[in-house]
Amino acid sequence: MKKTTTSLTGLTLQKFKKNYWGVFSFAFLVLCILVAIFAYVLAPDNSQNANQMHLSIHSKSPGFQVEILTIPTEKVSHNPFSVFFFGKKSNDTEIPVFSFSTEENELLITEYTSRGNDGLQKSYPLSLFPMATTIYEIPKHYISTKKFYLGTDKYGRDLLSRMLIGIRISLAIGFVAVFISLIIGITLGAIAGYFGGKIDAVIMWLINVTWSIPTLLLVIAITLALGKGFWQVFIAVGLTMWVEVARVVRGQVMGVKQMQYVTAARALGYTNFRIITKHILPNSMAPVIIISAANFAGAILIESGLSFLGIGAQPPMPSWGGIIKDHYSYIILGKPFLALIPGLAIMSLVTAFMLIGNALRDALDVKN
Repeated sequence: MKKTTTSLTGLTLQKFKKNYWGVFSFAFLVLCILVAIFAYVLAPDNSQNANQMHLSIHSKSPGFQVEILTIPTEKVSHNPFSVFFFGKKSNDTEIPVFSFSTEENELLITEYTSRGNDGLQKSYPLSLFPMATTIYEIPKHYISTKKFYLGTDKYGRDLLSRMLIGIRISLAIGFVAVFISLIIGITLGAIAGYFGGKIDAVIMWLINVTWSIPTLLLVIAITLALGKGFWQVFIAVGLTMWVEVARVVRGQVMGVKQMQYVTAARALGYTNFRIITKHILPNSMAPVIIISAANFAGAILIESGLSFLGIGAQPPMPSWGGIIKDHYSYIILGKPFLALIPGLAIMSLVTAFMLIGNALRDALDVKN
C-alpha cells in the first residue's frame, strides 16, 4: 500500500520533485558546489590562484596545446590540506617550447613565440634537472604536452583552471551575503513586526533609508570604507541585501502574531523571545526561503559587477567578473570567448538560483 505524506515538509518536497527545472537547477547547483570544493584537484593548473603565466602563449583558442619545459627550483614542503584548498606554491619555471634536442650534457630548446613559430634558442645543463641521470631522460621527466581546453587568457594562464577556482568566489559571496542578510533582516523584521509602535517606526525608517540608496552605490561606498579585498566584499554585499528580508519578515510576523496559538503562548507566560523564535518565525519562513534564492543570485551579480569595476576580489585571485574585466575588449578583437565563457558561467549560475526560487515558490504555495 502506497504511503501518502501529510506533513508540510513532505508535501513541499513532493511538489518540488515534480518541477523539472527546479530539480535540474538543484542538481546543477550541487555540481557547482562540488566543483568549488575540489577546484584545485580538477584544475589543470593547481598553483595558487591558477596564476602560472606563459606570456608567449597568451590569448590562445580553446583546445590549444603546446610542449612545456619545467625547470625545477628548490623543493617547497606542501601540506596536503593546504594544497587541496589553496593550491600549490611552486617556484618552478615553465617555458613553452617550439622544439628541443639533446646535445652532450645540455638540453637545447627553441622557445615558442606568440606567433606560433620558433623563437630564441637556449641551452640548459643536465645539473638543473635532478631527476634525470642522463641528458636523454630530461624530455621524459621535464617536458610535457599541455592542453588548454578553454584556451589561455591575455597573460597565458589556463582559463579553465581560473574558471574552476573562480566559482568559489561566486558561491562564497552568495552564501556569506545571504547569511548576513538573513541574520540582520530576520532579527529587525521580527522585532518590528512583533512589538510595533515606535520600535516599528524606527526600524521602518532605517529600512526605507537603506532601500532608497542604489544597491551598487551603497556596496561601492561600504567597500571603499572597509578597503578592497575578499572579505570586505562579502560584508558589503550582505549589508545591502537585508532590507527586503526585513520587510517580508515584518509583514509575516504582523499576520502570524494575531493567530490563536500565539495568544495561547502569551497566556501560558512564555517570553517574547520564545514566542518569536519558537512559534512565529517557523511559520513565517516560506517567503524568506524564496527571497534567499533570489538574493543569492543578486549577490553573484553584484560581486561580478564589483570585480568588473576593480573593487571586488583583487588580482591574482580569479573571479568571473574580473576575468570579464580583463578581456571585454577582446570581444571586438576577434577572441570573444575570453569574455563570453565567464559571462555564460555567471548567467548559468544566476539562472539556476532563480529557477530554484520559482520552484520553491510553487512548492510552498498552499493554494496549489
